[in-house]
Amino acid sequence: MVSAVTAAVHAPIALLWWRRARVRSRTLRLVAAVEPEPYHAAVLRGEATEAAAAELVLGGYLRIDGEGAAFLTEQGRDPARTPGHPLPAALLEAVRRHDPEPVSIGWIHWWDEDYPERLRAYRRERDALLPVIPRMPGDERNLLTACCGCAGIALVMLFWLLAGALLVTGRPQGLREWAWTAVAALGLAALLLAEKAGRAVRERTEPGDPLGDLVRAEPHPAFAALDEERRTLVLLSLGEPDRWRGAGTVVHEEADHEGGESYESDESDESDDEWLDDKVWWEDAYEYRASDEDEPDATPPRPASSG
Repeated sequence: MVSAVTAAVHAPIALLWWRRARVRSRTLRLVAAVEPEPYHAAVLRGEATEAAAAELVLGGYLRIDGEGAAFLTEQGRDPARTPGHPLPAALLEAVRRHDPEPVSIGWIHWWDEDYPERLRAYRRERDALLPVIPRMPGDERNLLTACCGCAGIALVMLFWLLAGALLVTGRPQGLREWAWTAVAALGLAALLLAEKAGRAVRERTEPGDPLGDLVRAEPHPAFAALDEERRTLVLLSLGEPDRWRGAGTVVHEEADHEGGESYESDESDESDDEWLDDKVWWEDAYEYRASDEDEPDATPPRPASSG
């Protein structure tokens, strides 16, 4: 009886091992055949925008100053010159929409109207080319299987207690009975190890994240080609989602339709403070831009005649 119960408990574990091993082998074969495009790999890592910015900096379309503000170069302002890949092209178009005001790569990544949508569209297009990774059996969890598992564990433990009590209280007679007693004891020990065996099966057949390991194998070529200083500037600009907003935030003054004079809206003091903050930022952006560009040399005044 103990042998039959032990076999009934361990047979599903052995079947689960066989099924999971097959699925793991199939998953590894599918991922091994995948050759992700560099930008798709960067998207899966969450590094697509910094890779696109790195390509624009490397190609001479953008320059980023020490405060994280991005500016177009003469080549970047030329509409006839555009990167071949859609992601850096979309990022360049976004910067051109804000030119000549300073804008950060982080602001475009989070708040631009067009670039995030084009990034999502590119990801949907490339993700559709990936193989469907099979679901690993035994990982599905629902209320019914959980209840059945708890009931099964309770029944097995009850049987183990009864069989163990019979083995302890009974006195085997002869070699044959002692042999059956040893077999029953081994069966009870195997029942105790059933849960541990199930965990071992899941751990040894777990495929992990082979696709993630593949895309994390190396950084994007453009980002890797940057020197340390320019790489730091790209990351600095990407980490400034609110400071440099280009032409994305404009303060519009409300005017009376009849008299044409501006008036104050009936908003809270907090809203007024936010409006003032935006206005101050907008004026500062112009001053920042003016101080950034080289001013032409002024013509020296003509000396006054001595007379």
